[in-house]
Parts: sequence; C-alpha cells; structure tokens
Amino acid sequence: MLILGVILLVIGFLTGISILWTIGIILLIIGVILWIMGAAGHAVGGRRHYW
Repeated sequence: MLILGVILLVIGFLTGISILWTIGIILLIIGVILWIMGAAGHAVGGRRHYW
C-alpha cells in the first residue's frame, strides 16, 4: 500500500492529474497506519486458523 501510494503520488505530480494525487495521499496514509499497527504487534488483517 505504501509503494502504490508513492507511485500514484509521483504519477499524479508529474502528469498534473489531481485525482491520482489524492488517491496516492490516502493510500500512503492508510499504509503508514497499517505499518505502525503491525510494528506495534497488533494482528492487522489476520486470519483465524482452525487446525
């Protein structure tokens, strides 16, 4: 999510398309939040395993 956000930011900046810029910022913020939660030890989007 972080990488996609950065890519969209760069493409939006270079081409001047503001919707790509906006989506890139949103994805970047969500990616940072998920990264921080994962680094803090929380299970982000985890699955239950029934063994």
